[in-house]
Amino acid sequence: MGRRPYTPSVQRTLRTLGRDIGIARRKRRMPVADFAARMGVSQGTLIRLEKGEAGVSIGAFAMALLALGELHRLEDLLDVSRDETGLLLDLDSLPRRIRQRKPRLG
Repeated sequence: MGRRPYTPSVQRTLRTLGRDIGIARRKRRMPVADFAARMGVSQGTLIRLEKGEAGVSIGAFAMALLALGELHRLEDLLDVSRDETGLLLDLDSLPRRIRQRKPRLG
């Protein structure tokens, strides 16, 4: 059974993310070998990450952010308190009326 292909928008986003990690690494003047060592991955994995290949693990991505001093960005990626769709779904599931409960005897 083959993998499902990624949509063009996902591929584009991963390429942008990889490119941005590469730019951040170069701005910090870190060679590929040093950065990969800080991440705990092979140089090949780092190169694939910077190319935006979908098969690179989220763990490698997290380690890249840690090595750049930007791990907090991953924590804030999907803040449920600002998830507009989730908040609207919560509102939709609220009861329309609240009925007073009858006191229990006993």
